[in-house]
Order: sequence, then C-alpha cells, then structure tokens
Amino acid sequence: MTRIDWLVLKRIGSRVLVTVFVFYGIIALVESLDTWRFNYLSERNGMHVAVLAIVFNAVKWTIKTLPVAVLMGSILGLIDLKGKRELTVIKASGISIWRVVRAPAIGLIIVSFIISLGAETLSTQINRQINPAPPGAAALLVPRGEIWLEQQSQGTHYIITATNMQPGGAELGNVTVFRLDNDPDIRLVAERALLQGAQWVLEDAQVLNANSPPRRVAQYTLPTNSTPAEIELKLSSTDDMTFFELADLLRAGVSDPMVRAAAAMRLVKLLALPLVLTGSLLIAFAFTAGYRRSDKYGPAVLYGIVLGFVVFVITEMADRAGSTGVLDPTFAAIGPAFVAIVIGVTVLLYKEDGRA
Repeated sequence: MTRIDWLVLKRIGSRVLVTVFVFYGIIALVESLDTWRFNYLSERNGMHVAVLAIVFNAVKWTIKTLPVAVLMGSILGLIDLKGKRELTVIKASGISIWRVVRAPAIGLIIVSFIISLGAETLSTQINRQINPAPPGAAALLVPRGEIWLEQQSQGTHYIITATNMQPGGAELGNVTVFRLDNDPDIRLVAERALLQGAQWVLEDAQVLNANSPPRRVAQYTLPTNSTPAEIELKLSSTDDMTFFELADLLRAGVSDPMVRAAAAMRLVKLLALPLVLTGSLLIAFAFTAGYRRSDKYGPAVLYGIVLGFVVFVITEMADRAGSTGVLDPTFAAIGPAFVAIVIGVTVLLYKEDGRA
C-alpha cells in the first residue's frame, strides 16, 4: 500500500470508528434505561453483571447498525479529505477514484469478518450467559416460561408442552402431550420426556382416555421427525446463537422448514456483512467524492444518508422475509448488499464519466 492508500484509510477509518462509538454510546444509554432488567440482574448476580449486560447488549445492537454507521463515517471522512484539498490533489495527480476506494474497501472487508466471526460471537455468548432468554420466549406466542412443540410423524400429530429443557434439547421436564389425531389417548402427562432416535419416550406417563379410566404406562412412545439439534434451535432465538453454533446445527440436520430458514438466514447474513458494509462505503463515495466548485455538501450528504437508511430498511425487511421462509435466505441476505454495491458503482461510473 502506498502513502496515499494509508492516508485515505486512516482518515476514513478514524471517522468511521468515531461514528461507531457515538452509535454505541447512544445505544448503551438506551439500554441503561431498562431499570427493571438492571435491578433484577444486580440483585441476582451483582452490579458488575448488570453493567456487563448493558455493555454487551449494546455491542449486539451496534453491530446491527454498522451499515448506517459506516456510511455516515465514510461521508465525514471524505468531507474531511475534500476540506483539506487532499482528495482534490489525489485526483489531480491522475489517481482514479477506484484506486482511492481500494484501501478502505479492503480494510473494511477484513474488519467485517473479524466482527461477524469474532466480536459478534463473543457478545452473543456473554449475553446468553448473563441474561438468557426463557424457554419459549423466541416464539412470542406462548406463555412466558413454557415450551410448546408441534410434532408430526408417521400419521401421528400432537403437541408437547413442557416447563423446562435440559441442554441439548433431548430431554423435557413436566410434560403434557395433546393428541391432534384420532387416537383415543387424547392427553398424556409425564414428569420427563426423552428424545431417543426418532421417538419421544415419556417415562411413567399418565394416559387420559375419554372412554376408559386413567392408566399408567412405564414408557409411552411417540414418533417424531425432530432431532435434538432442531429442538434446541426451536426453543431459542437465532439471534442468541453464534455463527459456529448455527453451522453445527444446520449440519446436524433440521427438518422443520421454518426453523431451517431462520437459522440459514442468520448464518448467511453474518457472512454477507462485508458485502453490506462495502455497499455503504461505495454509496458514501458516490455521493460525496465527486468534484464540486463550492464547499456545500449538504444535499449530497442528505441524499447519501437517506439512501443508506433505505438500504438498511430493505436489509431488515429482507431479513424478516428470509427468516420466515418467504424468500430464499441466501437471496434475502445477499440481495440488498448487491443492490447497494450496484447503486454505488453505477453512480461512481456516471460521475467519473463526466456526465454529472
């Protein structure tokens, strides 16, 4: 890398870093307003744990806002370069805008992989240990603290409810089963249910039948297509799982299409973070780096920020669509990033061609 590359990288990188810290400070301030969680964690685990919860939850949300932070920071860095006439001298010396954008783009890609595979993994693990989500909280449609699972296999259709789960998803406690098929055993109650092979085994189950008195069965089996990995994934939020955990769970196999789509979307989105941030960088260059006779950058900055927020909103909408299986997860994760890159490159080509 030349001295010009280092100059551009240092100037834009420093402004992006400052912008990210400002975003982090605002998010941490908002997180600190959740006094109920702070008091609960302080009484249970000490004040240091409550402070850590604020710190690392803010890290998690700051990573989500990185596209907008990179866009705004890059715009500020380019304005600084133009304000000191450094960018004008660089372009007057015959160096193209593509050479100027090369160093910050490479640096951003490297940092993006470190964030998606390192910082995001660390913050997720710490958040999960400090303030884990209760069973069933990810579904948002069941009572807090309860687990509800719909299971189907070999013509059998039933719902399992439980109040606790052992790590790994292969054992449920305080279980009730509601049969949704035509089986006369309409309800089953057991202290424990074990996932063994392709079936649930209810130990010492009480069987309730409308046509006969209740009876006890030492081991009552119900067929299922679910695996322990799928059960664990169903009962947690994909936002609370690291990249490597999601990869392992998907490799182990998930039969439920909705669960598989949510896990795949989260996985591909982490891999697509470098593309998303590169798109934000190119948009900043497209709307700020062009030659201007005046020093008024208000309209250009406004257009760039508005377009950046539009890309961010589209990215979040595509995330929801990919997580629910409406769109293919790969397309939903990479599509908005590709659109941002195409917009940035198109505007840069248009301006470098001398038509703007």
